[in-house]
Amino acid sequence: METHYLKGKTVGSRSKLLEDVKQHLCTCAEGLKLTPDMEAFLEMPMRELYVSLPVHMDDGSIKVFRGFRVQYNEALGPTKGGVRFHPEDTMETTRALAALMTWKCALHKLPLGGAKGGVICNPKELSHREIERLSRAYIRGIYQIIGPDRDIPAPDVYTNPQVMAWMMDEYSKLTGKNVFGAITGKPTSLGGSAGRYDATARGGLCTVREAAKKFGINLKTSRVAVHGFGNVGYHAAYLAKKMFGCKVVAVSDSKGAIFSADGLDPEDVSGHKHSTGSVLNYPGAKTLTNKELLELDVEILIPASLENVITKENAGKVKARILAEMANGPTTVEGEAILNSKGVHIIPDILCNGGGVIVSYFEMVQNYSGMQWEEDDVRSRLERKMKEAYDSVYNFASKNNVTMRQAAYSLAVGRVVEAMQLRGWI
Repeated sequence: METHYLKGKTVGSRSKLLEDVKQHLCTCAEGLKLTPDMEAFLEMPMRELYVSLPVHMDDGSIKVFRGFRVQYNEALGPTKGGVRFHPEDTMETTRALAALMTWKCALHKLPLGGAKGGVICNPKELSHREIERLSRAYIRGIYQIIGPDRDIPAPDVYTNPQVMAWMMDEYSKLTGKNVFGAITGKPTSLGGSAGRYDATARGGLCTVREAAKKFGINLKTSRVAVHGFGNVGYHAAYLAKKMFGCKVVAVSDSKGAIFSADGLDPEDVSGHKHSTGSVLNYPGAKTLTNKELLELDVEILIPASLENVITKENAGKVKARILAEMANGPTTVEGEAILNSKGVHIIPDILCNGGGVIVSYFEMVQNYSGMQWEEDDVRSRLERKMKEAYDSVYNFASKNNVTMRQAAYSLAVGRVVEAMQLRGWI
């Protein structure tokens, strides 16, 4: 696997996210008065694990998959982060995502550090039982460094509550007892939290609502384009229409995008995707490329797929007034500079998509207490956390004349540094 982790060493497009995350850290280092040694400490994960995962396939063969887990920083508490099943996953991407989780948890004042995990595979080419065997193999590979007081995995790209149920069950088997709190994002019947299924999108839309208030944008007349129509993208589109009355004019998946000036019905589009395998060829909609979706004349653009989709090549064509980053790292450093010069209000990823880890934390609390909260209670708590975080970032940015991302990183990194100093690490 790739080993380049030093500042300035870029290895392909996947390492671009890692370099951007480190650059965001550098932008707040001077304001936080970080010494070079402190900055170097914060740029390195505390723990990494590679695992080889032999899996019995349905045809009787054995295939060995490559997996990993990165625990980036645990100064604020046990680490927390999702597990991706993706054919293009890399350790560098996982490092970057683990760093983002560290700053995300700190920004939202959660007593958690950041982690991330992944397996290089294409779930679309695996059967239901092969995915189960792979999920269990992954936990067997990493179980010695995870647990409710050490590191708590959760769903991410191409993993879901069923996968989390298998992982929790495997961990419980290995430890000889039921440990529901070892994994979050589980089905509610196995200790999962009500409201987890749409938490990332709902939390992100709370920040969109607050931004619209700041800039005098009427959400009822706003047009929305959603890049990515997985779990987060679908719920972002559905809730934007349901909560605010927005007109969702475009959505996309990995095969392409669809557009309708009259607005789309997200539920109906979702049904079409489930029956056909894609949003494409939706009746009455025009077909676009994913690139064309990003350049549509809309008030709100929601990137909800993967990283590095808004770059210096296309940022100048983005027309949205609000960019709500529900994906991790969708905007490159160079792309962001262009957007800032155009006056686009960016709600950075560690702020905008924090709803998922917030409700995962709520799930942990419920597992510890042996109680389950009502969905309305979960949602009201989530909304308070998201509003508090947005206001703190917006006020810091305004007071210090910095971007929203610089403000978010300054607040988050400052809290991690304080914890490290109090613990005597630095």
